[in-house]
Amino acid sequence: MPKIVDHDERRREVLSAAGRVIVRDGIDAATTRAIAKEAGYSNGVLAHYFADKDEILLSALRQSHQRIRARLTGKVTDAGGPGGSALAALRELLLDNLPLDDERARETRLEVSFWSRSLASERLAGVQRAEADELRAAVRDLLGRARAAGELRNGAAPDGPATHDLDTGHQDAHGADELDDHAEHLLALMDGLSLHLLLYPERLTRADAERVMLRALDRL
Repeated sequence: MPKIVDHDERRREVLSAAGRVIVRDGIDAATTRAIAKEAGYSNGVLAHYFADKDEILLSALRQSHQRIRARLTGKVTDAGGPGGSALAALRELLLDNLPLDDERARETRLEVSFWSRSLASERLAGVQRAEADELRAAVRDLLGRARAAGELRNGAAPDGPATHDLDTGHQDAHGADELDDHAEHLLALMDGLSLHLLLYPERLTRADAERVMLRALDRL
């Protein structure tokens, strides 16, 4: 009787193997031979499921994004649900995107490994931009909900005072700009802290990074 092969599971195994190689040895070391060896398959098996190495790398990145998104959805839903708040959900969203444990450190290392390669590949850059746009939209939405609920201590942009104007339309536009600035500030801080944790662990600890992010949120 012929062996029944779960093709979806085999694809996932190959992509997980690709992720491990990238995190451990770097993206330049993620050759089809190295990925096949890590997965315990032949190069022919990889060729059966993926057109080339770039497709494997792109799919590995997408699989990581899907796993992170599923985890984030649960955390944000719980924090922002009954008895919670938009600000609490925002806190969970930002902290979950920092490499504060081994699992998230691996995810961050994988993500960062693609940055330089994305500069030369429009396909990879497109995946990165789509994910970044989705994350920014979530941060901006939670900031808007937090402001509407009176959870923000001030309405000013991170580095500027609040402006009050008799023109309601102008106030609304200015308030939207402020929330956009807050979103960019928090996302830039998140990326910077993540990179510093990977590059300078002797200078910045996980507890330090969490404290810096929470202080930024407290100043909103």
